[in-house]
Formats: sequence, structure tokens, C-alpha cells
Amino acid sequence: MSKPVSLEKKNHIALITINNPPVNALGQAVRSGLIEKIEEAEQDSEVKAIILRGEDKCFSAGADISEFGKTRLEPHLPDVCNRIEASSKPVVAAIHGTTLGGGFEVALSAHYRIALSSTKIGLPEVHLGILPGAGGTQRLPRIAGVHAALEMMTTGKPVSVKKGAEINLIDRLVEDKLMESALSFTEEIIGKEFKKSRDRNDGVSDSSKNEASLKLFRETLEKTAGGLYSPFRIVDAVEAALSLPFDEGLKKERELFIDCMNSPQSKGLIHAFFSERKCAKFPESKTEARKLETVGVIGGGTMGSGITIAALDAGFEVTMVERDEDSIKRGQKNVEKVYNRHIEKGRMTKEQVGSVLKRYKPSTSFEDLGDVDMVIEAVFEEMSVKQGVFEKLDKVIKPGAVLASNTSYLDIDQLASKTNRPQDVIGLHFFSPANLMKLLEIVVPSKVSKDVVSTGIKLAKKMRKVPVRAGNCDGFIGNRILGSYGKVALFIMEDGATPYQIDEAIREFGYPIGPFEMFDLAGGDIGWANRKRSASTRKKEDRYVHIPDRLCENGWFGQKTGRGYYLYEEGSRKGKQDPEVLKIIEEERSKKGIKPRSFTNEEVIERYLAAMINEASNVLYEEVATRPSDIDVVELYGYAFPRFRGGPMKYADMIGPEKVLNDIREFAKEDPIFWKPSPLLEKLVKEGKSFENLN
Repeated sequence: MSKPVSLEKKNHIALITINNPPVNALGQAVRSGLIEKIEEAEQDSEVKAIILRGEDKCFSAGADISEFGKTRLEPHLPDVCNRIEASSKPVVAAIHGTTLGGGFEVALSAHYRIALSSTKIGLPEVHLGILPGAGGTQRLPRIAGVHAALEMMTTGKPVSVKKGAEINLIDRLVEDKLMESALSFTEEIIGKEFKKSRDRNDGVSDSSKNEASLKLFRETLEKTAGGLYSPFRIVDAVEAALSLPFDEGLKKERELFIDCMNSPQSKGLIHAFFSERKCAKFPESKTEARKLETVGVIGGGTMGSGITIAALDAGFEVTMVERDEDSIKRGQKNVEKVYNRHIEKGRMTKEQVGSVLKRYKPSTSFEDLGDVDMVIEAVFEEMSVKQGVFEKLDKVIKPGAVLASNTSYLDIDQLASKTNRPQDVIGLHFFSPANLMKLLEIVVPSKVSKDVVSTGIKLAKKMRKVPVRAGNCDGFIGNRILGSYGKVALFIMEDGATPYQIDEAIREFGYPIGPFEMFDLAGGDIGWANRKRSASTRKKEDRYVHIPDRLCENGWFGQKTGRGYYLYEEGSRKGKQDPEVLKIIEEERSKKGIKPRSFTNEEVIERYLAAMINEASNVLYEEVATRPSDIDVVELYGYAFPRFRGGPMKYADMIGPEKVLNDIREFAKEDPIFWKPSPLLEKLVKEGKSFENLN
């Protein structure tokens, strides 16, 4: 087995290669190898210069994620970067592919950088709640300037090397033949004086321009950071680059890095990172998927057009079917509107859009779906309507094609029963807008074939969605849990809080919007239809809040009607408080004899999260979800749970399952019917375990 770092000589140039597939991650063996080979090259009197390169797809995509959460073995990456920079012989980093995080910090520690023009560079550590900890916060501002460095690190967004060249990060860009060009470039610089970033203190002075950049970023982050901790520590680290000598700046960076690493936010963000990668591992994943090149979509409304766009963006040929000419024209307009906006914004050219739309076929005939590999039904959320569609599809779709329903709540087995091929039927619950939202719940009914489930995973991968396996029950994972904490929001409102205070408390916790803002955004008529559908099965003893029904009876469905819990001015998505809604709430309290009480924002959060975690525990207990981290992914990507908290199951572990259970038992004194502790939660507390133990 070859070593992960090798050295070969090309005349008087040492070529040091990282070969640790698939992305040349900087694990302990790579770090040791880099130091070893740098020292070997330095000791070789024939070597005049050194080139660092990565084998295969990229230079290095950064840290070895398998080391996350474990004790890091020496040498640490800062030591590697410092050793590279301290080389008495010039070091050239020849970079290509995705060069991120620690990989880019290694490149920054070299004295020169040459790159293929297709390369992406960046320091995305902020997305894990940390900061670049191998000198990135000290070298980057010295080389690229304070403003550019802060922009790269606080957003974590990769940039093209063409942009990098504009801010002095890249010394030479090449279109192809990277190694030939690197060797030629290295020959040019041999014998010339080269500077190390530690000597560049003069380049980052404590000027008014730099101070203004620091002030600007701090003020901007107050509005945009969404409660995140690490972006502010990045600004602190860059400030150290302005005021401290290089070595002291590195020490300050290390202190801030460890501070971030030990924070609850970093633990939550790292958990989210791993959970997203774990959720695609279905029991059916090893089964070969069916052919998937053409897709049919039934419906051209909001969901149907969004799914169509997602399929077109993934490279599929797509046939959209609507019931009549007027409906299909509206569907076609919905699709074309999105692509026209891409042209207006400069994201696509007219020619590119034209090429995409050549793969789009609008139709009013089910027969045009006869040869598609998968059809996705996205009609009105009513069982009888959807069953009628499946009866028609069963007659026209070719044998072996996948029949999928985009439903938010309905029983997939009931839909499958209307066909002669239940083994081909699956649920694909997209989230709106389907062309933008990353989450895809893949709902697995009782008779579906494994290769159909695998085909659903294949679709998600091509669409760049995050797939989560869900069992077949009312609401699946996300909407079932939403039903529980959505009720609690209504209970708190009826008991004394306003919808506006509840939304404020949820935003303070880290959500971008509160539950009542979300209801207005989604459309109150959808929940109303679901409540009417389930009315016959509702138990008389269950608490029921009539306030949302009163709003819907008035035709107040939220943003699309200009009125819901909030009032919306025409063309605005920013709602205002509505005195008439507060009057309706008072009337409903009066009918039930409820004496309103006050709630603190902390009490709102305790009840809201307790309901969410308790129902999520039931979802796990009933094996509707495969693992706790899958529920976290659903809530993060489908319902905007604050990512830095990791998801509801991670949050429960952070505050302690015992606290959650005690809260539920306390709330049960008021309402023992709703507040019934999950058997799984009780079991975990009794055994002294956490949800992480179930991952």
C-alpha cells in the first residue's frame, strides 16, 4: 500500500504529492507525511524548490471528518502549515478541484500558488461553528486584505480562483496542464527572494480602512448571523492580525478556535454535518435502482411546477400533465417564470434556458406519460382525487415504471391499492418550493419493492436533495411532528399569549420565522383541509382550538389572500399585527371560559420544544424514522430548526432527556390527555441514555 504522501524529484524540484482518496483529507498520516517530506526535500542539497500537489480530484478538501470529535493526534495542522512556510526553499502549491478549509490553509502557507482556472477555494469552517485554525485567519488578511478575508471566512462561501487571483491569493492561473505549468513557474522563481506571510506585518497595518472593515462586519453580522457565535470570533481573529505580531496572532487564533470548538453551537453544527451524510444510508441503498431518465409530473400548480423545475435542473426529460388547456398553460407559465428570472438575474443565458426547456413537454393527456420511467403525482391533497389519478396511471404507465405521490399526509398504501402494482408505488414528499428546498422524505409503504426505494434515492441524488427514509403514517415524519408542536402553539395562544409573542420567542430561539408566520406563508387552507379530513377520527376529549378555523372561514388564508394571523400590504411578505385576529382569540377564550395567563418567552420555548421532542420520540418508537439524526435532518431542512442547535434530538441531548421528561410531566398536570410522555423518552431516562446512543 502506497504512503499517503510521496516525494519524487524532477531535476532540482521536489514534487510532494498528497494521495489520500477520495478528497485528499488531511488525516494524521497525511500531516505526518507532509512534514517528513518537506524536511527530506530541505535536507537534499540537489533540491532547489518544492511543489505541493494533490492526486486525482483535488488538492485537498480539508480536514479528515473521521477525526471530528476525537482527540487529534500530532502533528496538528497548524504545525504542518508553519513547517511548510518556514521552509528555506520556496514552496509552490499547485491546486485544482475543490481546495477548502485546511486544504486551502496548507496552500496559504506555501510561498506561491498556481491553480487551474476551474478550482474553487474557500474557508468554510464557519458552517461547523468554528474558525480556520491553522493560520488562515492570520495569513489570509495579510495576503488578500482585511475586507476580502472577512467576507470569505464569515460567509464560508467558496470562491473561484479567478476571484482569488484578483485579491492576490493566486500567483498564476492556467487553463490546463497544471503540473507542466507548475514546473515552469517554479523554475522561474528559483533563486529569487521570497516572502513568508509571517514577514508581512507591514502589509496589514492598523489603518482606518481596516478598522472600518472590522466595524462594518461586526454590525452586519448582528443582523445576519442568526445567533451564530463563530463569525464574531473570526472578526476577533482578524483584528489580532492587525494588532499583533504573526506568532502572537497564531496563538490568539488557536485560543479562539478552541473556544469555538468547545461551544454548544459547534457541537450542534458538527452533528448536523454528520447527520446529513448519514441519512442517505437506507436499508434499501444496496439494491440496484431502476432506470431513471424520464419523469412525468401530474399537476402544474405550486408543487407540480416546482418538482418539474427540480427534475429539469437535474437533467431529466419531463412531461407535465394537467386536466385542461387553461391549467397546463398556467403550469407552463409557472415553469417558464422561474427560468426567465434566471435570465434576468444573469444566472443563465437565453440559450441555456432554451436548451433546458427542450426537455420539457406540457400536455393534457395521460397517454403522453406512457413511456416515462417515473411519474410523480402532485395534485390537490385529497385522497379521492389522488386515488383517481392513480387508477388512470395504472392503465397507461409502462410496466416497471415508478408511481410516486407527492403527498404531505396521506396513506401511500391506500393510493397503491388503486393500482395492480403496489410494489411500484412510493411516496415522495417534496417541500415547497420544491425546486429550492433540499429535503425529500421518501415514504416507504408496506408492499413497495426495494429497487423502487433505491430509485427514489437515485432521484434525490440527481436533484441534489437530502433524502430521509420515512415510514407510512399520517404526516410521515415532519408533518406528524409539526402537528404536535403546532397544537401546542395554538394552546399557548388560547391560554394567554398572542401569536405575535409566540413568533417572537421562536425567532429568538433561532428560527427564521415563527409558527404563525409559517402558517401564513404555507397557506391556512392546507391545514384547514387536513383538519376537516381528520375531524371524524378526532377524540372528543382531545383539546381543539377553533381560532385557525375562524380565520379560514373568513377567507384569511395567509400571504396569498393578504391576511391570516397577520395583515399583509399588497406585494409585501412582511406582516403587521391584526387587531381583529386578537379580537377573535378573545372571543374563543371567552366561549371556553379561559382566563388568559401570561407566558415568558422561555416558557413558550419549553412547551414548544417539549411537544416536538416527545412526538419525535414516538416517531422513533414506532420506527417511522430510522434514527434520531434523521429526525434532526427533517427538522433542519424542512422546518428551519436552527442549525447551530443540531436538531430537536441533539437539542434534547444537550439539555438532557430527563429535563424534557420532567417538563412534560409538569405540563401533564394541566392537560394529561395531550401531554403523555413517549415510552421511548421514559426508557432513555430510566436507562440513563441519550438519543445519540440510538444513532
